[in-house]
Amino acid sequence: MKNSLKIKNNFKTRRRQMRRFIFLFISITLVCYLSNANAQTFVSGSTGADGALNPSANTELQLPASGVFNFTTVNIPAGITVTFKKNAGNTPVYILATGDVVITGIIDVSGESTTNTTLTSPGKGGPGGYDGGYGGASGLPGGKGLGPGAGGGGPSASYRYAGGGGYGSPGGSVGANYGAGGPAYGNARLVPLIGGSGGGGMSGSTTTSGYGGGGGGGAILIASSTSITVTGSITANGGNGYSIAGGGSGGAIRLMANTISGNGTISAKGGSLSAAYHGGQGFIRLEAYTNNRSAGTEPPYSYGQPGSVFVANIPSLSITSVAGVSVPASPTGSYAQPDMFLPGTTVNPVTVTLSAANIPVGTTVTVSVVPQYGAAADTTAALSGSDASSTASANVNLSTQYSNVIMAQTTFTLLASIQYENEKIKKVRVATRLGGASETIYITESGREIPAAELIAKLMK
Repeated sequence: MKNSLKIKNNFKTRRRQMRRFIFLFISITLVCYLSNANAQTFVSGSTGADGALNPSANTELQLPASGVFNFTTVNIPAGITVTFKKNAGNTPVYILATGDVVITGIIDVSGESTTNTTLTSPGKGGPGGYDGGYGGASGLPGGKGLGPGAGGGGPSASYRYAGGGGYGSPGGSVGANYGAGGPAYGNARLVPLIGGSGGGGMSGSTTTSGYGGGGGGGAILIASSTSITVTGSITANGGNGYSIAGGGSGGAIRLMANTISGNGTISAKGGSLSAAYHGGQGFIRLEAYTNNRSAGTEPPYSYGQPGSVFVANIPSLSITSVAGVSVPASPTGSYAQPDMFLPGTTVNPVTVTLSAANIPVGTTVTVSVVPQYGAAADTTAALSGSDASSTASANVNLSTQYSNVIMAQTTFTLLASIQYENEKIKKVRVATRLGGASETIYITESGREIPAAELIAKLMK
C-alpha cells in the first residue's frame, strides 16, 4: 500500500508526464542445420543485387532492415575501415557474395568503449550486440548491462565495481559484494547468430557519478560462394568500461566459404581484459572445405564444413502489450530511444502479455524488468491455450523514475524421448536476442548442452 501511494504521488508531481519505457522484443528460434558435406560445394545465397563492395575511403554502411547485403565481390583495401550503422531491429551483419571476399583492410563490428568524457552514458553494442549499463548518479547504483549475459551494475557507493558482460565465457567480477559478472550463453556454431552483452555501469559515490559499462561486440557472418581471404582484420571486440565499469563481452564472427585463407587478425575478445571486471570472450567460427589459415584467432576458432547460412523460425515467443499498449513492430532496445511511452496515470503493477507458438502449454516464462539504474526484477507466468498457439500474462513493477527494458526467456521439458550420443535429451532452453531472434539449446540428463543445429544435423544423418 505504501509503495502504491509513492507511485501515485510520483506520477502526480510529474504532472502526468509520459513515462518512458523501452521494450525488448523477443522470439524463440528452433534451428535446422543441414550439412552440405555431400555436395562439397558451398553457395552463399547472394543475389548479387548490391554489386561489388570496393570502398576507396573509410566507410560506414547502413544496415538494411534484414541486415543482409547481397554483393558480387568484396574487396576491402589496406588502410580502409568498414563499419556499420545499426538498423532499427539491431540485427547482425550478413555479408553474402557470389565471388571472392578479400579483406586487406579492416571490418569492425566492435562494441563501444566508455571514457572519462562519456560520464554515465554506456558504450553502445556493435550491430547485433547489446549496450552497456548506465553509470549511477551520485549515491545511486549502476545500471545492469543489456543482453542474455549482461554484467551487473555496481550496487552501492561502498561497492562501486561493476561486472563484465558474458558470452562465450562468463564476465568477470571483483567479488560477491560487487557487480556480478554476466553468465555465458550461445554456442560455438553460432546458430543462431547473436552478439555480445554489455558490461555493468559503476555506481556513483557519495559525491560523484559513475561511468557506463562497455558495449558488447557485434555479430557478423561473411559468406562467399568461392573464397574468403583475410590478411587485414575482422574485429567484434567488446568495449572497455572506463575506470571500474564492466567491460562488454566479445561478439561473434562466422566465416563461410569453399576456401578460407590468410593469417590476418580475427578477434572477438572481451573489453577491459586486464581487469577483474572484464568482458567474457565471444565466438569465432570458420566453415570451409579447404582451410589454408595457419594462424590462430582470439578466442580460438571452431571449425567445420559449411552449413546453412540462415535458419527457419519455428517455435516463437513475443511480448504483445504492456499496460494495454501494443508493442512496436521494430523496437530499438535502447535506453536513449524509448520504444513505448506509458501515460503518467499508469499505476504499478502493469500487465505484460505474451504470445507463443509451438511451445508446450504450461511452460513457465520468466519476464525480466531492467531499469536504467538499479536492480533488475523477475516475474514468471505460465502459457495457456494450445501447444500450437498460447498466451500468458505477467504483472510487473516498472521504475517510475527511469526507463525500463523488458526481456523474457523460457526453458521447457521435452515429452518425447530423443537420444544424443547415448544420452536422453530432457529439456530445451531458449534465450533472447534484441530485435526478435534467439537461440535454442537442448539439455541432456547429465546437463550437457547441445545447440539445436548440432542435434538436428546428427538426427538427420
